[in-house]
Amino acid sequence: MYPSERLKGIDTFVQAADTGSFTAAAERLNLSNSAVSKSVARLEGRLGRRLFERTTRRLTLTDAGAAFYAICVRVLAELGEAEAVLAAYENEPVGRLKINVPVAYGHMQVMPLILQLAERYPQLMPDIRFTDRFVDLVEDNVDLAVRISATETWPEGLGRRYLGSERLIFCAAPQFIERHGRPSSIDELHRYDSVLYGRADGTTLPWRLPREGGTIERKPMDGRIVVGSAEAQVAAVKAGFGIAQLATWLIEAELQSGALVDVLPQSAVDGLPLHLVWPLSRQLVPKVDALITLLAERLRIA
Repeated sequence: MYPSERLKGIDTFVQAADTGSFTAAAERLNLSNSAVSKSVARLEGRLGRRLFERTTRRLTLTDAGAAFYAICVRVLAELGEAEAVLAAYENEPVGRLKINVPVAYGHMQVMPLILQLAERYPQLMPDIRFTDRFVDLVEDNVDLAVRISATETWPEGLGRRYLGSERLIFCAAPQFIERHGRPSSIDELHRYDSVLYGRADGTTLPWRLPREGGTIERKPMDGRIVVGSAEAQVAAVKAGFGIAQLATWLIEAELQSGALVDVLPQSAVDGLPLHLVWPLSRQLVPKVDALITLLAERLRIA
């Protein structure tokens, strides 16, 4: 239950904090100075905390007032956005759209699509965060995320759409193959220098090796170079420092240009699954629905 009493005085309090004066707030709100002062006093009484330090010249927020102000500003902004969404529901997506994406995949695959959507809908305001860490969509107030992970269980209240799985190949630069030769099987890979992806916990991402019967062996490797960035890993492989197992979405341009070549085409394997994930409570909001539709269509892996 959210009684309407809790909303009383919030706009008056925010205006007083913004202007630093009951008089200036009263002018903005077309109220009397006394009405603004009494409204803030009632709010302080209800909360049991002083929100302002009062001097003859200016109002200053207390620590409690500053914390409450930050929350009130966010609440009023969300209410304004909700009204805008309802007003434009039959027209087009509008408002702030918070999106969480993996760093490399987000830059290379998702960002261009979001910019297309923003170009199509001028009143849409994307807020895009790039991170490879786990993000709680509800707690962090995220509208939609792209996940590349082996998650088997999903929290209640989240919608998701499976996009397919990464395709992993073993690749190297042509100059590396000229100097060192090409492996004839995955069992020869340990004889070659490799470029590995280093994780935050100090370990490296193991290679996924196909075995008889369709099983996959996850094998840690000893790499000549270890990097904690997918883009840097690609750069090291292109420079001829070794073989790497990389997702095809990451090296599409390099494969097309010949800067990298697939050294063991018969040993390609599926990698991690990709999903779109969003809070079910936001699924029918136009801006979220538009993004789900676009990304599901353009990011789907055949």
